[in-house]
Amino acid sequence: MSQIFSDETHRNLLSRIPHCTGREVADWLRTIDEGPAFFRFEEKVSWLRGEHQLAYGHAKAIVHEHDLRRAARKLL
Repeated sequence: MSQIFSDETHRNLLSRIPHCTGREVADWLRTIDEGPAFFRFEEKVSWLRGEHQLAYGHAKAIVHEHDLRRAARKLL
């Protein structure tokens, strides 16, 4: 997996995503759930960038958030 941003940078990127993309983070997380079943982090990032024209930082933050939430669900 690629190096992840600091928690503060990650939160800042997430907070800017709705303004920069016109879609809420929750919408992007659903997009990943409904998209191709990639296993690797960078494959998901590349797909978001290519299919949805997202900036690298935004795509990376969305995939990281998706992975964090998926891991939290497994703990419950």
